[in-house]
Amino acid sequence: MNGLFERKYIIQGIFIAVAVIITARLFYLQVVDDSYLLSANNNVLRKMIIYPARGVILDRNGEVLVQNEPVYDLLVTPREVKNIDTALLCELVGIDMEGFKRRMEKARSYSPYKASQFEKQIPATAYAKLQEHLYKFRGFYVQNRTVRSYPDSIAAQFLGYIQEVNDRDIERSNGFYRPGDYIGASGVESAYEELLRGQRGVKNVMVDVFNRPQGVFADGKYDTLAVAGEGLVSSLDRDLQLLAEKLMHNKIGSVVAIEPSTGEILTFVSSPSYDPNMMVGRERGNNYMKLLHDPYKPMFIRPIQAQYPPGSVFKVVAALIAQQAGVINANTVFHCPGGYRYGGGRAFMRCTHVDGSIPLVPAIQRSCNTYFGYTYARMIDHRGMPSAKAYEHWREAVMKFGIGHPLGIDLPGEKSGLLPSADYYTKRYGNTKWGSSFNISLSIGQGEMGITPLQMANIMAIVANRGFYYRPHLIKAIGEKKIIKPEFTERISAGVDPAYYEPVIEGLSRAVNMPGGTAYSVRIADIEMCGKTGTAQNPHGENHAVFFAFAPRENPKIAIAVFVENAGYGGTWAGPIASMLVEKYLKDTITLPKYIQDRIYNANLLPKLKTTEKKAPDTAGSTQKQASVNRAESNKEENVAFVHHSAVVNRFRHE
Repeated sequence: MNGLFERKYIIQGIFIAVAVIITARLFYLQVVDDSYLLSANNNVLRKMIIYPARGVILDRNGEVLVQNEPVYDLLVTPREVKNIDTALLCELVGIDMEGFKRRMEKARSYSPYKASQFEKQIPATAYAKLQEHLYKFRGFYVQNRTVRSYPDSIAAQFLGYIQEVNDRDIERSNGFYRPGDYIGASGVESAYEELLRGQRGVKNVMVDVFNRPQGVFADGKYDTLAVAGEGLVSSLDRDLQLLAEKLMHNKIGSVVAIEPSTGEILTFVSSPSYDPNMMVGRERGNNYMKLLHDPYKPMFIRPIQAQYPPGSVFKVVAALIAQQAGVINANTVFHCPGGYRYGGGRAFMRCTHVDGSIPLVPAIQRSCNTYFGYTYARMIDHRGMPSAKAYEHWREAVMKFGIGHPLGIDLPGEKSGLLPSADYYTKRYGNTKWGSSFNISLSIGQGEMGITPLQMANIMAIVANRGFYYRPHLIKAIGEKKIIKPEFTERISAGVDPAYYEPVIEGLSRAVNMPGGTAYSVRIADIEMCGKTGTAQNPHGENHAVFFAFAPRENPKIAIAVFVENAGYGGTWAGPIASMLVEKYLKDTITLPKYIQDRIYNANLLPKLKTTEKKAPDTAGSTQKQASVNRAESNKEENVAFVHHSAVVNRFRHE
């Protein structure tokens, strides 16, 4: 009996203990912990997403390039929409009744019970009118957010644009992005997306039956704050960029200027350009399609994606690597009878001068094709090894100057340029017995070679530094702590000893500052600019005008490359543009004669398009032949190579 009595109380004790635990838990859940109250009250709470402001982008001097301005998204929960004045709502939002029905169907297909976007990016002026009547539209409410604004409407291809995320973006973000979010789609906006985007927050707001806010739930206990994106300091000089874009108006081409001592890009122009504000707001989609189908391709980023024959700029590289290889020196003389004969004397690469016996410095100054034809032949044919192997040594030396591979700029979509391998020529000609005569046009930067304008400017930065460069970049500092990416502080050698740069630099200086130099007309008073005009051959129309330079000669501050498609002579078009930009940057003034300035500002070098053909011009400059432009001022000493390369190759492929 005693045993049964004891078991009875033990069982009763267990039941009492369980009851006490359950009661205590219920008391905690219902009285102490109000987290479940939040869930229970979801029907009177609105969970507001707080979108962070994207990071502001400044120029190198602290001027604003990109900022934010407020807009408002109108959201709708379909099941809550009852007895509203749809005509009034359509009038306030700026849509028609068909648009209203289409938006409501889309919202219902997403979810009848969850809020989704009804109308995006309503500007502040329109929202002010909507706000007065919002209480009349049960089921509708407004979500605050910001969009990008570009005060000066410049540097569109550099800055890029943002767009709404797609399913792929959401999937790759591991849950960070949700439908309706925005993401950097191009330019710096894309390259630095994770820094610029910030972190969204959440605000729980109590609303009444009319969907009107009644205050913050639980004093904000369950809210999370939005964290603004990191600000960026770009390397661009705003004033220089503005000037460069004005000079390139109505022209196709590029301007890239670099600070040699850091690799920071001072100017980054892709022309024709567009107003970046076109890619913001409710008309963004329509504007995007207009730009996409523009025959001059304003969205094509020419400084890093166009690949042109470099022309005379390559002679600088050729002279440097030939000295390093020991096949020429500053005193090496070749005879120029007005061109270079090759292929057993049956082919001729014309020079624009009859220079006679000419050493290296004047050959750079006068851009003698013959000199560099002989130099290339020594590099390929006379080094005691098979030509294919000698070519590979030559190619490796060229690649150290940033040619034939991406430089690693902090923008997506950079192209590598074109620099064929020895295997390419071996397969093309069917054997390994080919020599310099089979690709002699490479000696003067023509033929199968192509480099980007960024690579051109970087070559000048290498020469300015006497043998090295820093990876070109567009963002110089990140956030308040001014963080610099380590890859942009790495000093990269071009593989040529500093002593070999002096004769090349002397030749570049004479080309600008001595009478008879190809760029003498664009010299700058009190500044020793070292540079070179060039004319890149274009089989599809007028040749491309090129100018590349650095200044001053000692302690250089700027290296620049200007490329104007279908313009003709470099000294006539590209040279004055570069000269004005260099002088503006170094002296904050422009002394080039006014008639030259006016000619550049007012010139329209855009090729005429055939009315029966809407095909866009080739991205590497293969545009239709343009209308005649005044060539009276063309520099007669400009370097234009005329090479019958393909015919000669076929004739001598088995020699």
